[in-house]
Amino acid sequence: MSSDPLFQPYDLKHLRLKNRLMISSHEPAYPEDGMPKDRYRAYHVERARAGVGLTMTAGSASVSRDSPPVFNNILAWQDEVVGWMKQLTDECHDHGCAVMIQLTHLGRRTRWDKADWLPVVSAGHEREPAHRAFPKMAEDWDIARIIEDYADAAERMQAAGLDGIELEAYGHLMEQFVSPLTNALDGPYGTGSLDNRMRFMMDTLAAIRARVGEDFIVGVRYAGDECQAGGIDRAEGMEISRRLKDSGLVDFLNVVRGHIDTDPALTDLIPVQGMASAPHLDFAGEIRAATQFPTFHAAKIQDVATARHAIASGKLDIVGMTRAHMADPHIVAKILRGEEDRIRPCVGANYCLDRIYQGGMALCLHNPSTGRELEQPHAIAAAPDRRRVVIAGAGPAGLEAARVAGERGHDVIVFEAADAPGGQVRLAARTPRRAEMMQLIQWRFAECERLDVTFRFNTYAEKDTILAEAPDVVVIATGGLPNTEVLEEGNALAVSTWDILSGDVAPGSDVLIYDDAGDYAGLQAAEKIAATGARVEIMTRDRTFAPEVMAMSLTPAMRELQKRDVTFTVTWKVEALSRHGNGLQARIGSDYGGVSRVREVDQLVVNHGTRPLDEVYFDLRPGSINLGELDHAAMIAGQPQAVSRNPAGGYQLFRIGDAVAARNTHAAIYDALRLVRTV
Repeated sequence: MSSDPLFQPYDLKHLRLKNRLMISSHEPAYPEDGMPKDRYRAYHVERARAGVGLTMTAGSASVSRDSPPVFNNILAWQDEVVGWMKQLTDECHDHGCAVMIQLTHLGRRTRWDKADWLPVVSAGHEREPAHRAFPKMAEDWDIARIIEDYADAAERMQAAGLDGIELEAYGHLMEQFVSPLTNALDGPYGTGSLDNRMRFMMDTLAAIRARVGEDFIVGVRYAGDECQAGGIDRAEGMEISRRLKDSGLVDFLNVVRGHIDTDPALTDLIPVQGMASAPHLDFAGEIRAATQFPTFHAAKIQDVATARHAIASGKLDIVGMTRAHMADPHIVAKILRGEEDRIRPCVGANYCLDRIYQGGMALCLHNPSTGRELEQPHAIAAAPDRRRVVIAGAGPAGLEAARVAGERGHDVIVFEAADAPGGQVRLAARTPRRAEMMQLIQWRFAECERLDVTFRFNTYAEKDTILAEAPDVVVIATGGLPNTEVLEEGNALAVSTWDILSGDVAPGSDVLIYDDAGDYAGLQAAEKIAATGARVEIMTRDRTFAPEVMAMSLTPAMRELQKRDVTFTVTWKVEALSRHGNGLQARIGSDYGGVSRVREVDQLVVNHGTRPLDEVYFDLRPGSINLGELDHAAMIAGQPQAVSRNPAGGYQLFRIGDAVAARNTHAAIYDALRLVRTV
């Protein structure tokens, strides 16, 4: 038996977990028609096959029709779910992985204009700021039917062969009863004593136990401290923990700390890039010490060393590495093979969670195969023939192309004008909060070195340089340069966000940032300028601020910028710029029309994306077999590129990432993966 604390088996009642690692309950938003079909199943089975001990599905599965999902959750109130969950569970069990599901009623954490347009229900009338729906205060018959719905859903999961369930009791309806901040009811389920506020939870647990019996595992994921005035505090959280243990109705506690009714609060509970790792681990350990009861926990435990410490120190019985397993589903297998240093690290970019809260499916910035296990498998197959692949550019797209080509067994050469890999990521990582982004580059570069990829730094990838390598395939991944040509006049007087972030231009003292891209560069430039004590205003023609950054990832930046008194102005645009005395005068307009203003500043910084660095691509096109053409249908279907517009050409030519058009890091990496895996 391994001496590694993570690989000690754990007995949870009758269920033996083969190791201490779990994927905690989360909703990747992969269901189809509310059911966990092939995509959902493939996602969990991939991680089960790699050796994780327990996978928790759903975050959370809805038990009632008046708890409509707001980001494509599983519908546990439908009988049809049994068959789909059974397929998922059976396949995970085949790999020795236990399976549970998280059940919930969202209460006020949803909207009335979803699904069947039923009123949102809660223990009070106060709306949740994040979802904005004003709830109906639950009546006695609401409480009775929802308890029954929980029991029905639990029974369905037992019928599907799952090992157990977990009830979501933070932020959702169950906590809306428990918390004095949200419970305004009178009577036995109402305000006042903790007995009353916990009655809904306890009655639900009792109904579930009556339905599924003593052998089916039941746990609760709850906040041991809401971390807000008037809510559940640490002392009351400890008492709740003791009561759950003493009830005899639950088999484990899954502890979180905080509240989730606003984007910043959610981000504190589930920290993102630039925030502390494992901030609630010690608190969870305190609950385990006080209760001596099986305790689970997950919150930005993104590296194996921290997970190992959580178990070895006795703080936890089971440790969740959920986003880490989205970045690399094979964590367990790599540890067991002695390849811990090859684990693809989670960089905390939170592209996964941020996307689902905006209505998309969870994707990993770092690993485009996650969520696409069926069409983009994590394993790269060897090519039938060895080819010579030349890549221009060592940013994320070029490095991924080199890595995949290396895995295919090709002879790979990468040209990079700079003295080190990274491209735009190196610029992004200059902001200390975003330093983790460099792990995207470091991991790929290390993999490329392992695969004997040849790098030629401080070398421009020009036509003759590339052709001298006698390539079979050329991939242009040269990225782009910032575009500041957005004004009717005065473009030459503006500087770019790159100028500020690179240090090529010193910040002014009264600065207007025209953010017409809505991505990280505008925020990072504002932060760097504001740190000097300058007056900073960020202006955008959009109705919302920094839309490409998304809610949770915006939180650390907003905290820093608000602290420095940065002004945010939406629905206005900079139209022109001219010299005015010793400074500049910006003419301001609006897409809504009919208004014009002037603003006097000493610096205008423009964030308007990039334009492709594509000269070498067009130089190489005439000599290529495909004249640069990409067969989109073949790429999407995972088939080789076979376009032949110039049979006399000497090589295939492609371009990827920002060398095509300004997009994001995930798009650049995804371009490389799905193109090169068929080369």
